[in-house]
Amino acid sequence: MTTTSTLLVASGFFFIGLFGVLVRRNILIVLMSIELMLNAVNLTFAAFSRELEQAAGQMAVFFVITVAAAESAVGLGLLITLFRNLKTVNTDQIQALKE
Repeated sequence: MTTTSTLLVASGFFFIGLFGVLVRRNILIVLMSIELMLNAVNLTFAAFSRELEQAAGQMAVFFVITVAAAESAVGLGLLITLFRNLKTVNTDQIQALKE
């Protein structure tokens, strides 16, 4: 696979994730879309790391995966707490907490 085709796939993944974040109302879908966007960035780092023959991109991928795992754990914990209290994961009803 060439670097150009890898970047096209990564940009496709990123924009699918961005669409999911902007359009969907379910928090679980939004969290999965954020993970998809992070994986698209990881794919870009890996493609450039292979193209430039340097390990810096692969180290960046490792750190992004680590941060994404922590973000998932915290996000799912908050999601479970919100669901127990509100009985919904819809962002429209969660925004009602501001009032």
